[in-house]
Parts: sequence; structure tokens; C-alpha cells
Amino acid sequence: MATLTNPTKIRELQRALYRRAKENRSFRFYALYDKVYRKDMLEHAYALVKAKRGAPGPDGVTFEEIEQNGRDGLLEELHEALKTKQYKPDAVRRVYIPKASGGERPLGIPNIRDRVVQMAAKLVLEPIFEADFEEDSYGFRPKKDAHQALDAVEESLHEGMWWVLDADITAYFDTIPHDRLMKTVAERVVDGSMLRLIKAFLEAPIIDDRDGGGPRRNREGTPQGGVISPLLANIYLHLVDRNFRGQVERGALSGRLVRYADDLVMLAPRPPTIERQWLETLLKRLGLTLHPTKTRIVNAEEEQFDFLGHTLRWTYVHRVKGHELYFDICKKSQQRIRDELKRRTKHTALSLEQVVSGLNTYIRGARQYFRRVVARRKTKLDYFVYGRVARWWRHKHKLARPAWWLARDRALWTTHGLERWYHPSNRSEPAR
Repeated sequence: MATLTNPTKIRELQRALYRRAKENRSFRFYALYDKVYRKDMLEHAYALVKAKRGAPGPDGVTFEEIEQNGRDGLLEELHEALKTKQYKPDAVRRVYIPKASGGERPLGIPNIRDRVVQMAAKLVLEPIFEADFEEDSYGFRPKKDAHQALDAVEESLHEGMWWVLDADITAYFDTIPHDRLMKTVAERVVDGSMLRLIKAFLEAPIIDDRDGGGPRRNREGTPQGGVISPLLANIYLHLVDRNFRGQVERGALSGRLVRYADDLVMLAPRPPTIERQWLETLLKRLGLTLHPTKTRIVNAEEEQFDFLGHTLRWTYVHRVKGHELYFDICKKSQQRIRDELKRRTKHTALSLEQVVSGLNTYIRGARQYFRRVVARRKTKLDYFVYGRVARWWRHKHKLARPAWWLARDRALWTTHGLERWYHPSNRSEPAR
């Protein structure tokens, strides 16, 4: 998806919407719905959704089937249904993925046709709300990423904000109240047809095999997995960002709030007790709650804390006579990584080349995300991968012991092309 550039006419529309929103903070947009069913908008939305791939929804229709039957037929059908206001989203398929901390995370998978419409709506709405979002909101936004959020945390620590409120919002995506979310959207959008379309996305029935397979009405939350869900989630939590900025400007609160979707930390030069009380009160008004045991206040000089899959350690370093921030992979993410590496070294019917290829695809992506992590952790992951491949070879060939010889003379890496988590030649990586 990142390689697809918005066509010129769509970019021009987005720029115009962004400029209008930026120039007038109180302007409310009243003619948006007709932009959603523009044929060029639907065509580009389909291309973006296809680039992300993803599993089929409840109807089981795949991209291959759509292409075989003719993509243009689907787009024409959606254009007419939206234009005549006959479009209605189908049910969303709910699946569960395991969480490293235990339990499961529900994901909602709409049908491809509904993902296309959601993407078209997102292309129209996003520039309007982008004009409002705060600088320290980094999740699921154009030209923003997790490492910029980590940079903001590091910058704040260097500015003396060593006290951290490590906050966790309980089941955020599943508990957003629809009525309050719609009121928040309506602060900028008064186009009734567009509001009805967003509401239809939110209220699309859910099919959950664990409930017997029958569709049931969705009364709250915006399902993770939906194309437009991250934008709607950001719109609602923008109320927290905006209110915090206002409180800081008035001198009632102090510090910096860094947020990536529903993952947030608040950094302050003193214990943020008042800030925590304020956040709990505001979230309660929004129909949300802080997790009582996962939310905590820490002194970063004395304790480490987790953010965006990383464990952050603010450590005094004698050689520089000052503090430096060290990054590790948090325990939950370590478990998730190990589980994925185990999954990719489980099938004995594959060849060594196929196993290495599958591992490389995963390692390259995960290594890029955790590129700032200390070398010690990456070295341990290299040993873990090596052990998994050695044991995979034993099971494949029914040997008595693991094939440790695979690592002799670095054969796995030099001969068979296995990617490494840690490259000793890269001196920019911290050794600790």
C-alpha cells in the first residue's frame, strides 16, 4: 500500500479539504458523500485494499475471484449502490488471535466490497481530521510511525521529564460508544449521508462462530481489522490530546502526552498524579476506563517501562556523564516473536530453502521495527533461530539430535542465506 500514490485528482481533493479544515477550525463539511462514490475514488480504494491483501470476509470472496469475474463489475455495483443510497454493509467476520500476555484479541474482517467503500470514505475524511490532530499523535497517520513516537519519548526524557504515566486503556477498540463517537465526527462533518454511512460501518452485524455463527448487532466499538477503524479511533482519542494541550496551556497540567492509537504515555518533570486523575476523569466521561493494574506511574531513572513493543531503560552512562535511552524488546513482543519463529520452523515437508525464505521474510520486517534494540537481544534471537532450524532438521530427517553442524562456519548465514537479527559490523547498534 505504501508504494501506491494517490492519483492527481484525489490528491487535489485531499489538499483542498485539508486546507479548508486548517484555515477554519470550526468549519463543518456539508458536501462529502458524493466524493466517496466517484469512480476514480472507488478504483483507487480498490487498489489500496488489494495491496494490503488480507483474508476474505464472511462471504468468502477473494481478490482472485473478483479479478476473474471482473473488477469493474464490482466497482460499478458499488458506485450505483452508493449513489442511489442503497448501499448497506454486510456482516463482519470476527476472528481471534492470541495475545502474548494471555487471552485473545478480536479482529473484525469485513467483506472486500465493504473494505473498498471504507477505504473510499477514509480517503475523503482523513485530510479533514489530519488538520486537527495533535503533533504527538503518531498511530495510523500519514508520514507518522512508531519510531517517531519513540523519538518523542526520548526527547522528553532528555528534557528532564523523567516521570512517566504508563497508561493502558481497557479494550479501547471494543468499547468506544457509538453515539459519542458520532458526535465527535459531527464536529467536523454535517453531511447527513456521510454520517449515515459511518454509522452503518459501526453498526454492521458481527458473525462470530463462537456464538453459533448467527449475525448479531454491534452496539459499541469499532472492530479492529476494519479499514476505517484506526481513523475513527484516532478521531475519538483526539479529544484526549486536545484537552490535554488545553490544560497544559492553562497551566493546570504539565508534561507531554505521546500517543500511538490507544497506546499512550505521559511524561512529566514531577510525579504525574494530578495528570492521572485528570485522565481517568476524562476517559470516564468518554465511556472509557484505564486498566487498573496495567496503568502505573514510574520514575524512569529507577524503573524501565514498555511502549510500542519496546522496553525503555533510561540509564546514567559514566563515559558520557549523562543519561542514555536503551531499547530492548518487551517480554510480550519477545514471546510473540518466538511463537512466530516456531510457527515458521514447524513444517517438515518444506525444504531448507523454503524454511529459510519464510524466516527471512519475517526477520527482515521485525528486525527493521526493532532496529534500535540492544545487540545482546538480537544475538539471543539469532541463537534461537539457529536452534529452531537445527531441531527442524532433526525432525525432518528423524535424527537422534539437532543438526548443530548447520551453523558450522556460519553455514546457515553464508551458504544458505539466512538473515541475521544482529550484524556485528554495524557499530551503530548499542552493545548493551
